Amino acid sequence: MPFKTQNLEPLKAVLNVRLTEAEKSRLKDDADLAALSMSELVRRMYFGRTTISSTNAMMIKEMRRIGCLLKHMHNESSGGYSRDTAEALSALKTHLRKLSHDRQEG
Repeated sequence: MPFKTQNLEPLKAVLNVRLTEAEKSRLKDDADLAALSMSELVRRMYFGRTTISSTNAMMIKEMRRIGCLLKHMHNESSGGYSRDTAEALSALKTHLRKLSHDRQEG
């Protein structure tokens, strides 16, 4: 039974590629970070599809959670820490944009 990819088109063709052990190890590590098989990672990278490491996805989720907590703190303190929360939210926004940009380039 052939494998299927994201667009549900059957993957029938097979390509054997020779790599050094170091290259294979690096490819395996990168695929693990992205929570993908090595084949899917290669297809996505070669054909220009988006990839994101699971580490970046977790980081984005955590940064959004922190942003919600900062907003809650701002609201609960009636703006008592507005300068501090504004600076922290600005820094979070900058880092989220960077991660999102890296994600789109992947």
